[in-house]
Amino acid sequence: MVNKKLVIIFVIDMYDWGNNGTTMTARRTADYLRKQGHQVKILSTGIPENNKFVVPRRYIPIVSTVAKKQNFIFGKPEKDVIRQAFSQADIAHFFLPFELEIQAMEIAQEMHLPHCAAFHLQPENMIYNLQPKNSNILSDYLYRRFRNRFYNGFDHIHCPSQFIASQLVKRDYRSKLHVISNGIPDTFSPLINQGSNTDSKFHILSVGRLAPEKRQDILIEAVNGSKYRDSIQLHFAGYGPERSRLIKLGQKLPLSPTFDYYSQPDLVSLIHTCKLYVHPSDIEIEAISCLEAIACGLVPVISNSVKSAAPQFALDERSLFEAGDYVDLAHKIDYWIEHADERNRMSARYAESAHAYSIESSARKLEAMFYEVIEDAK
Repeated sequence: MVNKKLVIIFVIDMYDWGNNGTTMTARRTADYLRKQGHQVKILSTGIPENNKFVVPRRYIPIVSTVAKKQNFIFGKPEKDVIRQAFSQADIAHFFLPFELEIQAMEIAQEMHLPHCAAFHLQPENMIYNLQPKNSNILSDYLYRRFRNRFYNGFDHIHCPSQFIASQLVKRDYRSKLHVISNGIPDTFSPLINQGSNTDSKFHILSVGRLAPEKRQDILIEAVNGSKYRDSIQLHFAGYGPERSRLIKLGQKLPLSPTFDYYSQPDLVSLIHTCKLYVHPSDIEIEAISCLEAIACGLVPVISNSVKSAAPQFALDERSLFEAGDYVDLAHKIDYWIEHADERNRMSARYAESAHAYSIESSARKLEAMFYEVIEDAK
């Protein structure tokens, strides 16, 4: 079985637009599995193309309006399309716990098609803007709802980090949990002269969706409080509903931050011109953008939030700051500006640490999980 090339169906609400981590992960993983000789077909919304089964968008009153602001759309579960897709498959892999995936999972069970799922949607992301006194109760409710309505239908679940696996164990998920990084492409690698801008500015990068839980506002406030505020140039790579507010907030800085969405080659080029990476997010299942910057040799400064997997990438306390504390973040930024030799030394160590998270390694582990799911289904 291990040598058999598989026909794999990815079930995911959005696949065409790589403006969120789940979609980007699905696209990268599909590309690598195809290079290994597998056929990967997609069941999703969007534009019809080869090896893709298209379902229409699903409109949910109020919810769809909110989701659209987050650049997300839902798929409508058309059973004929789902059955057609599954009739050609050896295994189906599900990315999200929404209605498209729920009904497709039930059809996979009816058709006795081996199936597995990934846990990419952290409930805390969905309820971040609610009052803290309610957030823990609501997040626990959503974990239970996801489990009872969807994940109990799978014997195997892919977890992008040990952090999220521990959250599932805590909430009594009984499936076998496979901790596998989403993986970073080998195009993310260091330059010999990292941070090679010839101007006098100190360039700092932060990558991620521009959303409240990502806390780009904390980084702007930290730079405003830095001893070196006059020479710091911030770069935000990403798109999202907070863009206008962040642009306005950034006007208080001597050097206005840049905001843009980058292709992968352009993002790599931008990383290579910067000297420090800051990941201020409160909530992360893995934080693949942080890993990509580290793989390119940027020293990170990461929020130590207990609801984020990102702190695992810090090699020591100098790369961690107190979550939500812009004063502590400013102190860490100032330290790395003042200690250029140490920053250069740690750059090599961080780039080395990222080797364990290559897309090749991750896809091989995911491939092994698929074979195990098929064997268990027998």
